[in-house]
Amino acid sequence: MKPALTLLRGFCMGAADIVPGVSGGTIALVFGIYEQLLDNVRCGARAVGSVARLDPAGVRRHLLSIEWGFLLPLVAGIAVAVAALASLIERLLQTRPEEMAGLFFGLVAGSVVVAWGLLRRRSNIDTSIMIAVGVITFVLLGFQSGPVADPSLPVFFGAGALAICAMILPGISGSFILLMLGMYAAVLGAVHDREPSDILNLAVFSLGAVVGIALFSTALGWLLDRHHDPVLAVLIGLMVGSFRVLWPWPNGVGIISDDEAAAVSGTGLELPDGGAVAVPTILAIVAFVIVVAMGRLTPKTDYELAPGSLTDSGI
Repeated sequence: MKPALTLLRGFCMGAADIVPGVSGGTIALVFGIYEQLLDNVRCGARAVGSVARLDPAGVRRHLLSIEWGFLLPLVAGIAVAVAALASLIERLLQTRPEEMAGLFFGLVAGSVVVAWGLLRRRSNIDTSIMIAVGVITFVLLGFQSGPVADPSLPVFFGAGALAICAMILPGISGSFILLMLGMYAAVLGAVHDREPSDILNLAVFSLGAVVGIALFSTALGWLLDRHHDPVLAVLIGLMVGSFRVLWPWPNGVGIISDDEAAAVSGTGLELPDGGAVAVPTILAIVAFVIVVAMGRLTPKTDYELAPGSLTDSGI
């Protein structure tokens, strides 16, 4: 895979990560690199585990197993997108919330179609799993926990472990996970204030993120290797459930505020006014068509045709 193309794919993933309710994992599925990304994350997680076990030979072995030519351009693309587009997308979410929500609604709808095509053998069981997970996710995204007052270090650790899962779960936003846990304002406040206690909280949060992605990526990869279609059906269900956040009306995806009392207006569901239908709908259709076309043009990789090659090689 050419580094420039991987950089572009990372850029698209980073752009999606900026939007509440949209995950870079969704874009990875569209581009056919989801399982490849997951396998590389698993190798990194095993390297971290070897560090904890004081096993330098294991660290070296797992680090050499990572496809650095794939991972480094991808991460660079994500970083460039976040740096270049964060302020623009946040401004558009404020000034054109319904239009932006329509655009991303179409993007995720197209991603659902592309991901469904990655199932090796479609069955009624897979369809039922997708529908059940979609309904549960749709309902859960309507809830928000009240802010946690003066959270302890174990709470920061747990929040980091859960929020990082959004990085590799299509359809789930890390910001929304923190908000549902009541930890969004606390984490953002620690980032802004940078007092000694805040630095400790962020360090514990980051440690939780490292442990969380190590455990979760390993478990998810193991499940995909052995139960590919049912697990993929669960991931598609997560994307379907995220439509609640991406429904354009009344307030688009909403803006997550660092105000502890603020709620996410983007989980509201209303029918549109007559004049507010056309542009979001057109953008949704255009995004849907582009994503489906991209999915059809993306060549299938070994990761879509067989279980993860990294795990098959004994890593």
